[in-house]
Amino acid sequence: MFWNYFFSNKEYSALRFYFRIFRNPDNYRDVFRRSMKKLDIYIIKKFLGTFFLSIVLILMIVVVFDISERMEDFIDKKPPLREIIFDYYLNFIPFFANLFSPLFTFIAVIYFTSRMAYRSEIIAILGSGVSFRRLLFPYMLSATVLAVASLYLNHFVIPQSNKKRLAFEEIYLRDRYYNNDKNIHRQIEPGTFIYFNSYNSLMNTGYQFSLEKIHDGMRNYYLKSDFIKWDSIKNKWSIENYFIRKIEGMNEVMISGTKLDTVFNFQPAEFGKRENRTEAMQTPELSRFIADEKERGSYLIPFYEVEKYRRTAFPFATFVLTLIGASVASRKVRGGIGWHIGLGLMISFSYILFMQVSTTFATYGSLPASIAVWIPNVIFSVLALFMLRAAPK
Repeated sequence: MFWNYFFSNKEYSALRFYFRIFRNPDNYRDVFRRSMKKLDIYIIKKFLGTFFLSIVLILMIVVVFDISERMEDFIDKKPPLREIIFDYYLNFIPFFANLFSPLFTFIAVIYFTSRMAYRSEIIAILGSGVSFRRLLFPYMLSATVLAVASLYLNHFVIPQSNKKRLAFEEIYLRDRYYNNDKNIHRQIEPGTFIYFNSYNSLMNTGYQFSLEKIHDGMRNYYLKSDFIKWDSIKNKWSIENYFIRKIEGMNEVMISGTKLDTVFNFQPAEFGKRENRTEAMQTPELSRFIADEKERGSYLIPFYEVEKYRRTAFPFATFVLTLIGASVASRKVRGGIGWHIGLGLMISFSYILFMQVSTTFATYGSLPASIAVWIPNVIFSVLALFMLRAAPK
């Protein structure tokens, strides 16, 4: 009777709850599961909420600076307001946000974890018997959501939006592209090679042009010309002051003339496009494009491959930077949030520096692009494991 009266009071509902736990030890596991679910949800909300808030604030600043920088071009070339908003900025914002999403993730983790540590929440969680690795579960779950979303955006969505953005930039924000390359060599089809000393992409004219066909190690066709120009009306190439040498069996034929209209297996657009055109290609299309360019002998292959492999390497960095951020910011230090954010920014800039250096070795050196773009992730993964060992337990 006494116990029934005592525990029927609302004031003692908490005591009644704990009495049931003590009476049945199996309830310990149930309480632990429920408390961990609440903790997981709490951290996930903090993680994703801080991430999206930080990304929105930074994007607002970026858009304001971009508008101030582009204002003169907008006034001079007078693009329609609808195109500025829908073709440029609505495609510029997701491109920029997804490009730096791993770094925004890192900053978000540093910020909210440091606040938890400053309020002694991390100490309370670890003191209750929760291991640090178990504490990382909601962190890595949130990072997985962001990494998978970034992976899909990188390979399929962002390239589609980049088509409109790059087209807008080409019309209103950039000067016409001019090809400054010298000694251009291409393979336009198996065994057929062309050469330009230089190519004027504004006039669609190539200078000191030659074409040769090689079969079984022997050159059986050779053409050279002072210059070659694209005729947009006839959709043909016009070659000036040409000389042709052909070998037909045991016979040699030589032809020369002042002008000849003919068709070749290449178009002027191939020499008048910027390197960043691959940003507007979905990954399957980009892979086919790289294979074609390899056959043609393009020297821009490293740039294209860096773009391809970066689309996967950057989302993976979300896991690495999340692990580093949680390990660094979970320790309560005298400097508080400011010290954690300062250290976080230093690590962020170090990651960007490593990425730039490694990709430079890929584009201008002999390092394969597939290795170059993953070097920062490998180095920072080692750093993450070291910091994980030093994290509070």
